[in-house]
Amino acid sequence: MSKSKVFCTDMHATPEENLLGKLERLMRTAGFETIQFKEKFTAVKIHFGEPGNLAYLRPNYAKVVCDYVKRLGGKPFVTDCNTLYVGGRKNALDHLDSAYTNGYNPFATGVHTIIADGLKGLDERLVPVEGGEYVKEAKIGTAIMDADIVISLAHFKGHELTGFGGAIKNLGMGSGSRAGKMEMHNSGKPHVETELCIGCGKCVRICAHDAPRVTNGKASIDNVKCAGCGRCIGVCPKDAVVTDFDEAFDIVNCKMAEYTKAVVHGRPNFNINMVIDVSPFCDCHAENDIPIVPDIGMFASFDPVALDMACADAVNKQPAVPGSLLAQHGHAHGDHFTDVSPDTHWISALEHGQKIGIGSMDYELVKV
Repeated sequence: MSKSKVFCTDMHATPEENLLGKLERLMRTAGFETIQFKEKFTAVKIHFGEPGNLAYLRPNYAKVVCDYVKRLGGKPFVTDCNTLYVGGRKNALDHLDSAYTNGYNPFATGVHTIIADGLKGLDERLVPVEGGEYVKEAKIGTAIMDADIVISLAHFKGHELTGFGGAIKNLGMGSGSRAGKMEMHNSGKPHVETELCIGCGKCVRICAHDAPRVTNGKASIDNVKCAGCGRCIGVCPKDAVVTDFDEAFDIVNCKMAEYTKAVVHGRPNFNINMVIDVSPFCDCHAENDIPIVPDIGMFASFDPVALDMACADAVNKQPAVPGSLLAQHGHAHGDHFTDVSPDTHWISALEHGQKIGIGSMDYELVKV
């Protein structure tokens, strides 16, 4: 297999070319214009940032991508799916409030913001995963699957479960509906936190398998009947239906790679990682710590596996920022992401992604 090309540029700017212009030049050099955008709906998949977190990507970068797509005749929109956990992005209304607050509104990006899996995280497509070892049908947000083209614009940062978050996490985990996220995180079935339950019966009405029941004003779920679809999680008004985050980290990474395959298979896709503000943990946190390494640059590729591999290598070549969690933890593992979150094993996502054919870990780095 030949090496995949990954294009990169640093964060230096000049009076003649600012960082936004540099991003566009990176995209053009990487072959962005080879995609036929004319009249095509284009999903720009991004993480809008949990309210309170300030490490997420500025919407200015998304505007560069969307403006470029529009100039090439496409119909772009920025999008993400609802979260499994309780927070500011668990349903479309809260999610839109969070996105707009963080600048992802039509005035800043020039395009509409669409929550791909709908109001309650129930709007999904069942997408077959060819060669999937853990997932046979991925549950992907409808709007993402309705798009003709998918572009990943990811903030590359650490992650306490997957080691880091880059293109594969943005596309795989990020494009899963709430039920899809449950499938990636959980080896079992949801259960009811009875102290939160108000006995409304919405879980009973949504279930096609007669698994939930309400007794004495409290719901419970029959795990024998439960199919694990997660739709009861989406309809519960009190977030009383929850899942255990009990899947092994390596399996989460493998499932995430298989979800990525479901998203990109059979249609044009392009991937950008911004390796800046490399926070130790995910932008899903309502806070962010200081970056673990200095800002590195912007990376782009048609290959999400090669892209994430190149970004991980670039981060691991950097010194720790003084006072960061990386500096505090030390470098005992020889890998910055493992040093910050020792239980993680990020390479498993890339190895599995290569195995199932979404890309190659072998890459050629082209500086722009």
